[in-house]
Formats: sequence, C-alpha cells, structure tokens
Amino acid sequence: MGHPERSNNSLKTPVTRAFGWLVLGVMTAYLVNNFMTFWAGWPGAFSALNGPLDGFALFQAGLFAFAVAAAFAHVLRTPTTSLTSDAARVSALNAWFIRCAFWSVFLIGIVDAGISYLRVEDLLEPIVGETLDSQLGRARFRGPWVHLPLMIAGLFLGSTTKTLGFHWLAVLIVIAELLIVILRFIFSYEQAFMSDLVRFWYGALFLFASAHTLLEDGHVRVDIFYSAMSTRAKGRIDSIGAILFGLVLCWTILLVGMGQKTSIINSPILNFETTQSGFGMYVKYLMAAFLGVFAVSMMIQFVSSLFQSIANTQEESLPGPSAEKT
Repeated sequence: MGHPERSNNSLKTPVTRAFGWLVLGVMTAYLVNNFMTFWAGWPGAFSALNGPLDGFALFQAGLFAFAVAAAFAHVLRTPTTSLTSDAARVSALNAWFIRCAFWSVFLIGIVDAGISYLRVEDLLEPIVGETLDSQLGRARFRGPWVHLPLMIAGLFLGSTTKTLGFHWLAVLIVIAELLIVILRFIFSYEQAFMSDLVRFWYGALFLFASAHTLLEDGHVRVDIFYSAMSTRAKGRIDSIGAILFGLVLCWTILLVGMGQKTSIINSPILNFETTQSGFGMYVKYLMAAFLGVFAVSMMIQFVSSLFQSIANTQEESLPGPSAEKT
C-alpha cells in the first residue's frame, strides 16, 4: 500500500512546476502583446471580443495559448527535473535579466549626462553639427537613436559578464552625489542633469536590486514565530506568501501600469516623457519603465521562491529508507 505523503508529493512537483512556468509564459505573452498593441499598432489580443475577428488579434491571442501549451509541454518533457533545479534555473534567468538592466542604465546614464553637459555648455554643436545637435535636443530622437543602442550594448554586456553590478552602481551614486556637493559649494556650478543622473541611478538601484535581495532573503522581516518553525512549515508559509502577496502584487503593477495606452507605465514610455528642464537628462520615461522591470524581475524571483518553498515542504514529509522498512 503506497504512502499517502509520497503520492501527494509526486503530484505536487509537476503541478507546481506547471503553475510556475505558466505564470512566466503568460507574463511574457502579456508583454509581447503590449508591445504589439501600443507600439506596433496591432488591435490587441482581446479586441476580437468586442468586434469582428481580425488576423492580427487572433495571432496576439494565440501568444497566450502558445504560452500555456509551452509551459505544460516543458513540464511533460522534463518529468525528472526537480523543483530545486527549476528554482536555480529561474533565478539564473532573473540574474541575467537584471544584469542587462543594470548595464543599460549605467551606459545610458553616462552617455545621456554627457550629452546634456555638452548641450548646456554649447559644446555639442561644434562636435556633431547643427542638425544633430538640434535632434539630440528632442526626446523622440534621443530615445530610439541613443538609448536603444545603449540598451542593446547593455544586453551584450549582461550576457558576457557575471556580476550584477549592485555595489558598483551604489559607488557611482555616491561619486555623482559627491561631485554635486563639490561643484555646488566650491565652484558654484550646478546643472539639472547632475541631479537627474543621481535620481536615475538611485531609482535603478532600488528597484532592480529588490529581486536579488529577495533571493538572498535580505528584505526586512518582522519575525516572531517563523524562525522557530520547521523547514516544512517555512516552505508552506513562503509558498503561500509568494502566490498571494508576491505574484498578485507583480500582476497588479503590470495590469494597472500597462493595461491601457494611458496607463502609468505605458504613457510616459510611448511619449518619451522628459522633465521640464530642457537641459536635463531625457530619461524620465525610462524611470517609469523601471516599475515594469521591478514587476517582471520580482515575478520571476517569486516563481523561483515558490519552486524552492514547495521543495522545502517535501524535504521533511517523505519518510526515509529506514522508516519505510519499519
């Protein structure tokens, strides 16, 4: 007669894996659908519900169907993969994503601040010419032609390096703030782009590092009972928290922030929104995108946490060889 705990666990692993990969797949489909709808001008995955069938809309709806099918197919094709292995794989994917984001904001911060400095000092026109100088003063030009190539470079650097860059970015923030103090109080020199650079990097540090802090269990925890619990009990609490609080929060940010063209994340990005200062950095729209990066990276990490938490619930529940013999 089979042990009920063992039967339970044999079912729990594939169900948990399917749920986790399903969340990641649907999230990816949602982001691709968002890009197609608001950037490429396609009708949207759910537009067919309110009007006649459209080939583009059906294709976008098919993205979600493909995501669901791919999640289940992956689990069925890898039945022997453990939850711990999946958790490590998802965390590695998230580390790569955050590395790319960090390198992107580092490069964009340096280059955009440099352009703003040259513009405010009237040094840009002698270097690039009157036409390009005028174009670089427009956010809709600087975004696609300066920031986007730097993001691609950040993607390359993030794929070829192993450091997440948190410490270096923190050091750069301190250096940038120190330069503001020295230039302001000693040389009486201050420009808008200097403060913009500090805010840009600080926002990236705070929002991008959250997922890594979750991985390292470094967030503030008000712990009264948790530390005294068994591994199995901790796993249950962590898994419930990952679903009810973590994933729900991340989906709320994505749905509210990217649900419409005028949503709080989509609107600044689509309009390449900038600050009122004409000689500041043109990165305000990217700071709105930081919320999306935060939600995506945290969702990926919560899925990893869910895998590991469920694995921990099974650690003590399976009887050992000696117990089975008894």
